[in-house]
Amino acid sequence: MVRFSPENPLRVCYFGAYRAGYTRNQIVLKGLQAQPDVVVQVCHVTLWQGIEDRVAQASGGWRRPAFWRRVAGAYTQLIRAHRHTPPYDVMLIGYPGQFDAYLGRRLAHGRGRPVALDILMSLHLVAEERGLTATHPTTGRLIFQLERGGLRRPDLLIAENPAYGGYIAQKYKLPLERFRYVPHGADETVFHPRPLQPPDDHFRVTYHGGYLPSHGMDVIIDAADRLRDDPDVRFHFYGSGPEKERVMGRAAELALPNVTFHGFVSQDELLDSLAQAHVCLGVFGTTRQAQFTVQNKVWEGLAMGRPVISGDSPTIRAALADRQEVVLVERNNPQALADGLCELKNDPAWRERIAAAGHARYLAGNSIPQIGRQMKEALIALLAMWEAGGD
Repeated sequence: MVRFSPENPLRVCYFGAYRAGYTRNQIVLKGLQAQPDVVVQVCHVTLWQGIEDRVAQASGGWRRPAFWRRVAGAYTQLIRAHRHTPPYDVMLIGYPGQFDAYLGRRLAHGRGRPVALDILMSLHLVAEERGLTATHPTTGRLIFQLERGGLRRPDLLIAENPAYGGYIAQKYKLPLERFRYVPHGADETVFHPRPLQPPDDHFRVTYHGGYLPSHGMDVIIDAADRLRDDPDVRFHFYGSGPEKERVMGRAAELALPNVTFHGFVSQDELLDSLAQAHVCLGVFGTTRQAQFTVQNKVWEGLAMGRPVISGDSPTIRAALADRQEVVLVERNNPQALADGLCELKNDPAWRERIAAAGHARYLAGNSIPQIGRQMKEALIALLAMWEAGGD
């Protein structure tokens, strides 16, 4: 097997119409580029214009000829870009790349090189949890079929953890031997401890994210309701997403005095708000997506050096030690969340020990260099299998 070094680096073609600004792609790219024995050649085109565009196409827009002309144009550009890509050892398809895998396999195998796909999330599961498969069943069946075929094209499938990989393998009847695992993380060039400190006059609880079904937003609102008579506890919400209007409406119906919705803010304002949080919120939903992942927001809170409280699951317990590196509570249980927040509020020393240990755990396995190292090791394992003539 070839041994790679700074003089003879592993050459990776990072390929696809993936979401260039998405956290996972940013972390993986930066992580690979941080390895002294890796060179990354980016082969990318833009197909999707944002979440509204993706939802519009999944809701029926894909039936229009204009959409398929756009797809054909994007993939024509991708073929041209690949033609001008220098020689590489392995192709890595970024997220979401299930559909790109059809073309990626043909192009990479045409050069005699293997292909890996960073799955991250099942597109069909995401569509299912957001109600698209119920409201648009034909679209749901199409996504299922395309994802199933796309997952059979790569020589290696990279999932976040064995639980998610096992789910995908069972759903699409794929061999587990084709999977390797690279966890979520955070970008410490953005999320890192700041000199700002939490306020002394109240206990600040911060949520940041996309208001998704997996986040268990009703659990957070109901926990705030249970703590409404404690004048010291205040909840701050940052971000936007599909459930935001409904969640804001519910908070208004309850006339919660301890909840503030900030919406989208500048990056600096968001980071300052996280730095000033006594505790950052993870996710508390019970969907498959919630159970199978340790979400970015968990790692981002830990990367900021703040304590995080999140819903319990075997997946997060495999990644973080409860009551040492994170505080875990029963999912879909507002009282459990309220009790956990009160415990953190009443024990500042324990709270800061959790923050310090969680930050250290993040740096040890989920920072940019560590994610890059694990991805590099997965790609080298694929090359070894490829050179040995494995399937």
